Amino acid sequence: MINVLIVDDDFMVAKVHSGFVRQAPGFSVAGVAHTGAQALDEAKRLKPDLVLLDIHLPDISGLDLLHQLRESLPELDVLVITAAREVDTVRRALRGGIVHYLMKPFSADDLSERLQHYQRAYSSLAASKSTAEQDDVNRVFGLNRRERPLPKGCSAETLRMVEQLLKESERNLSATEAADVLGTSRVSARRYLEYLSEEGLVTVQLRYGGVGRPERRYVWRSAG
Repeated sequence: MINVLIVDDDFMVAKVHSGFVRQAPGFSVAGVAHTGAQALDEAKRLKPDLVLLDIHLPDISGLDLLHQLRESLPELDVLVITAAREVDTVRRALRGGIVHYLMKPFSADDLSERLQHYQRAYSSLAASKSTAEQDDVNRVFGLNRRERPLPKGCSAETLRMVEQLLKESERNLSATEAADVLGTSRVSARRYLEYLSEEGLVTVQLRYGGVGRPERRYVWRSAG
């Protein structure tokens, strides 16, 4: 589970953003802060994985707070969510090492898309891994092969369902088992599973036994 600290001076906006985060599978709201000082204290106390940071705060610029957070918690990731559109602000935020910059107003889907990218990309650079592959790095910088079209006959909506099924499953799944849950054909389910395998998001495990080729079983690549 990825724990998120939400920093926004507007109480209602922070509440809305908290709801958005709770809707995103694999994310939870660790806490909420409305000033820079409170955000720094909460970050040190809660040690979240990710901060959703507004630039306009009553006591400090979010850009200055970004540097303070970096100094106190070097492993902390920051996603800026703000109405600030000045190019210089965006440039300074990028130089501060943020994972994304999302401009207000935005929808739950807009935030979910960024959170899912963060989840997919940065899980590839898990602390337990001593070396990174080029595909791992490409995902962080948005150069992964997910930009290529889905296989013919596949939809983004069903792909998200397959991803969610694998993330929530406590064991590996075969194409037949996935099809039974999704209500699709085995051939269709396998097409999605193989696509995710080619994208490096799913690991294929072979189960031997009986006659013929081994059964292909699929498991989501976790951060651990």
